[in-house]
Amino acid sequence: MSATTTPAPDHDALVTQLAAALPEWLPTQRWFGGKDRVVDAARPVAWTTVLDGDPMLLHLVVEVTQGDRVDPYQLIVGSRQAELPDVAASASIALADGSTCYEASGDAELTGALLDLLAEHATIGGLRFETEPGVELATGLRGHPITSEQSNTSLVYGSQYILKLFRRLSPGVNKDLVLHRALREAGSPHIAEPLGSITGVLDGQDVTVGMLQRFLPDAADGWVMATTSVRDVMSDTTGALPEELGGDFAGEAERLGRAVAAVHADLAAALGTEQVGSDGLADAAAQMRARLDRAAADVPELAVHVPALREAFDAVAAVPPPLTVQAVHGDLHLGQVLRTVTGWLLLDFEGEPAASVTERAALRSPLRDVAGMLRSFDYAAQQLLVGSDPDEASILRTTQWAHRNRAAFCEGYAAVAGRDPREDAVLLRALELDKAVYEVGYEHANRPDWTLVPLSSIARIVEEGAP
Repeated sequence: MSATTTPAPDHDALVTQLAAALPEWLPTQRWFGGKDRVVDAARPVAWTTVLDGDPMLLHLVVEVTQGDRVDPYQLIVGSRQAELPDVAASASIALADGSTCYEASGDAELTGALLDLLAEHATIGGLRFETEPGVELATGLRGHPITSEQSNTSLVYGSQYILKLFRRLSPGVNKDLVLHRALREAGSPHIAEPLGSITGVLDGQDVTVGMLQRFLPDAADGWVMATTSVRDVMSDTTGALPEELGGDFAGEAERLGRAVAAVHADLAAALGTEQVGSDGLADAAAQMRARLDRAAADVPELAVHVPALREAFDAVAAVPPPLTVQAVHGDLHLGQVLRTVTGWLLLDFEGEPAASVTERAALRSPLRDVAGMLRSFDYAAQQLLVGSDPDEASILRTTQWAHRNRAAFCEGYAAVAGRDPREDAVLLRALELDKAVYEVGYEHANRPDWTLVPLSSIARIVEEGAP
């Protein structure tokens, strides 16, 4: 039984002022994905007054134009007559009439209302708040944003729930929700249970604006665990190998490989697979070359590797067909996994933040996720070297750590999948290089000091000739 709440009168004048202020404000937000270009305009396309009065909560969808790129983003905007709540200074949005609104994800009172509306199965204007079948939610909890997320915003409610607000919207049911539902039905132990969703309307179609999941407060972050292990290796002065130190991560890397393979098997069983022939492999190679050309045009340091990279990508077209493709994570790395007392969990099945809706929805080889995780082990190993002038001993230590954990992950994956991903060396090598090329472009635009990490990995993989 759903509750329908009569929306308050639209705040048209407020929305108009917000739209005028957003081109300057949006690039200051961590979750905004268009920092590489000037914001030309932010056109409101939908807004709903979730709470009226003092305080007020407004849900706003704006179409952000940056040259030839147009993307819809959602905001939750708060307003109070009294003093602003304790939110980050960057959340404040100064309006033309001298008043101030603020991005409300840091207002625990207002975000608490979102959970209550989910529990009530409420409908307000164009927003529907729904729980998954059989789910009953506690109410009266306040929501607090986590600080680690970049492309979306997640709110934690006590020790029970976490609500992800998707910032850049795409029509239809979000892939993250689709795959979580499929894995829940398959009984996968490697996800946090989906509990509910918030749905809006975009261009006449339903669009997922939020997803509620079970929160696991005692889980450990995979990136933190891995980089802590790297620090143990780097701080050792005895010359011991990584496996001889107390902080060795290889056992966890092996178990993580098993978990990823199990998730792939469950997704294949739940959603099916397809076979790609020679034409599809040629298309994949062409897409890799196109991404390389775009990145090389922006990053001069990549030029020296272009011939070897093109050769690696050309080799994909010669891989013997058929190639099995299926739903995969699409953006798998150590920051997307959690270690609980019972095992590893995978998070955020939305796909690469910068990818188009079509690219995110496309079926892929499971090796794409394997390549992403192998790249992440390289990142974890090299992150302590960023901004320094490392000596040969430091480089050797980080290389040893990366090789050991990459191998352990592949061995764990093979134990469940029945085939070692390294046996598909040509495709795995190309996918890892393709991911590294993407990373070069991303780091060049966002963290120039980090560009050396994927560039050095490209040099290594090209020199070795195989993963």
